[in-house]
Amino acid sequence: MTISSSNTNASQNPASNASNTLASYADYYNNFDMKALLTEIFGDHLDDRLNAYMACCGRHVRDGRADTIALVHEDTAGNITRMSFGELDKASAQVASLLQSYGVKVGDQVATMLPRTPELLIIVLATWRLGAIYQPLFTAFGYDSIKYRMDKANTKIVFTNADNRSKFEDLAEQTKMVFIGSAADSKSWDDDNYNEMIATQSQDIEPILLDTDASFLQMFTSGTVGKSKGVSVPLAALPAFYLYMRYAIDLRESDNYWNMADPGWAYGLYYAITGPLLLGVTTYFNEAGFDATNTRDFMVRHKITNLASSPTAFRMMKSSGVFEEITDNNTSTLSLRCANSAGETLNTEVVSWVQNHLGCQVCDQYGQTETGMTCCEHHALEHECPVGSMGMALPGHTLVVLDDDMQVLPDGEQGQLAVVVSQSPAFYFRGYSWNEKQAFFEDYYLTGDVVERHSDGSYWFSGRDDDIITTAGYRVGPTDVENTVLEHEAVAESAAVGVPDEVRGHNIKSYVVLKDGIEGNDEIAQQIKDLVRKRLSTHAYPREIEFVAALPKTPSGKIQRFLLRSLTAE
Repeated sequence: MTISSSNTNASQNPASNASNTLASYADYYNNFDMKALLTEIFGDHLDDRLNAYMACCGRHVRDGRADTIALVHEDTAGNITRMSFGELDKASAQVASLLQSYGVKVGDQVATMLPRTPELLIIVLATWRLGAIYQPLFTAFGYDSIKYRMDKANTKIVFTNADNRSKFEDLAEQTKMVFIGSAADSKSWDDDNYNEMIATQSQDIEPILLDTDASFLQMFTSGTVGKSKGVSVPLAALPAFYLYMRYAIDLRESDNYWNMADPGWAYGLYYAITGPLLLGVTTYFNEAGFDATNTRDFMVRHKITNLASSPTAFRMMKSSGVFEEITDNNTSTLSLRCANSAGETLNTEVVSWVQNHLGCQVCDQYGQTETGMTCCEHHALEHECPVGSMGMALPGHTLVVLDDDMQVLPDGEQGQLAVVVSQSPAFYFRGYSWNEKQAFFEDYYLTGDVVERHSDGSYWFSGRDDDIITTAGYRVGPTDVENTVLEHEAVAESAAVGVPDEVRGHNIKSYVVLKDGIEGNDEIAQQIKDLVRKRLSTHAYPREIEFVAALPKTPSGKIQRFLLRSLTAE
């Protein structure tokens, strides 16, 4: 594999440059050139990076790849839909025309609350085509999570379906609702029907070119203090997404690529939709919820060669035992070439299991909603990377470890991971959407994660310097859980922490102080769980409730969650 603009042109698919000969990580990292990278991605059409639809679909059609399959979707009944880039081009034009008829313009926010369906992908591309901003709403969100995000983003249009429409019952007055489903169900909600509305729309609409600072995604990330913070992702992120897909994931034109993450979250939206389509490679959607048997059968049925998932999913595959049923040394019916893991630390036991039972190497990769992936084991670049590490800095990024005084620490000492902004040409994050938090100190972006750098350039994760809970690959801010628990009429105070779990990584546990005269029991505990599941999210509810007389606090009244974690460990 050579890294050179001389062997790239506008008609090539960048993923076709992959080969079995690995370039040196050190050579590529030390000689990183952003101009050469942009030419590698876009060839002679650099303006394609000024509209996300053009970058991820339109240019592939223009360059003679209209018939290339962009999406393979399997629904919950096993029905399979395939859509080419050409078909996505026409369908997204119709939806873009519909959005224009609703008055959507550059910078407006368009949201979906949908499972992994072709309609979701079409709406994303249509939104980008107009220079508008796509806003994901995770299907497990409850009313409070939805309302907060819609209020902050001033969401103009929401597309949803029968399974999720009731969550917007009190929100539809402020936002236009488009229903994906039967005409009768649409009328019952007094919504426009998706199929009826797009049937008469034009299939020819020009994309609007912006500048690289313009946002094309509106994300929200959990925090420990206050509400979730807004992350506006600019078009400048596209080269960083490409770097991860091309050199860490090692996505190739010949791959059948499945990223299991839900596109309601950053890893799924960045790297199951934007990333593969940017490279012109087919992405696979499995609409069914996670089940180890279904996962195995999906991989076999679709001959998946490149897999991206979370440690939780790999642990659940391992504990299920279903992969042991595959005959001929457990790998003969699988087609996996490589696997990738993100969301939390990947331990040695899982790495060995993937090698032995899935028949491929799995690489651990680290990132955040704010930054995308920044530290990775790279499948497509040759470097030594010990099992258990986060990997090496993604090319185009300079990482350091800082002490409490914001001084760079030597190798072997733990401190906060930071990005040196002035020395990171591929780094794109410039601050939270509504300035909810100061994320920078001078020239450093502060990740909030405690790591240790070894002399070989690898980074090793130690923990958070705040109280974020990672459960089943999802990052949950304890404040959101605590505030929702407080809505129960019997609760006086609450604190949420993560407790280790073999499958999920961590479970959420709530310590609850009840109001005077009320005694805790199983009924109240279940009511609290149900309340959080309904109001906040089905992944963010406390699976454990412990009633306590008081919570440990600092003299200023802040809850000392680290003491609760220690208590749980004991």
